[in-house]
Amino acid sequence: MTMRPPQRLISLALFAILPAGVLAGNHKAKEAGWTPLFNGKDLSGWDTFLSYQPESGSKEIVGVNKDPGGVFSVVDGAIRISGKTWGALTSKGEYENFHLRLEFKWGEQKWPPKDKAKRDSGILYHAVGPHGAQSDHWMRSLELQVQEGDCGDFHSLDGVMLDLEAEKVTVDGGENLKYTPGAAVVRGVKQRVVKRQDYEKPNGQWNVLEVIARSDSVTHVVNGETVLRATNVRQVVDGKEVPLTKGKIQLQSEGAEVFYRKIEVQPLK
Repeated sequence: MTMRPPQRLISLALFAILPAGVLAGNHKAKEAGWTPLFNGKDLSGWDTFLSYQPESGSKEIVGVNKDPGGVFSVVDGAIRISGKTWGALTSKGEYENFHLRLEFKWGEQKWPPKDKAKRDSGILYHAVGPHGAQSDHWMRSLELQVQEGDCGDFHSLDGVMLDLEAEKVTVDGGENLKYTPGAAVVRGVKQRVVKRQDYEKPNGQWNVLEVIARSDSVTHVVNGETVLRATNVRQVVDGKEVPLTKGKIQLQSEGAEVFYRKIEVQPLK
């Protein structure tokens, strides 16, 4: 007669021989740690800031949480930003050592002075200081550019600096830097940096954008492809360069209709 071991011993034995990756993978799936920043229903957790439409003849600032024209709204589970008046939707919380992930797609409407230009928006992160520090419209921050054909580019707002591997290129009729892995490190960059390659999907399709910010290093990811990496992110405070590693998140209103959804953040150790 064959004796069967107790069920508990069988379970323990199976547990012992399972590959570590399987166990770790299951744990990771359950403990992903993503926190939604948008509930799909309303704009709770966010503040609005509107300045004005450039070249409209008026530079009167609309202000914080004043949106008489409905620039920011929720449509079919996504945030709609009309782009008519410039400004930004701003997270109430600040984030440091984080992985931000969201989806965006373009709408149809465009407004002066960009009605003939590329559709434009942007994800601003490590946003600090007063609203409107950059050109009356946005906070001091780093920008993951959201613009037709240029998604993933870097822009410095209000003098933020970083170091990265790059080479000089001519883009859109002007000299810029292009992120080029293996190239010489350019230090103190506070100008546009063109992403490594274009991975944006055709208009009307949803794109996944990610920002990975760990300590003073940042990475831009477009539809799963790393397009830019930089280090030594810093700002000038009282005449001294100091690290910039924490701040709010802003979604730009800049002349074009755009939709954002599935906005979530994961803390990094």
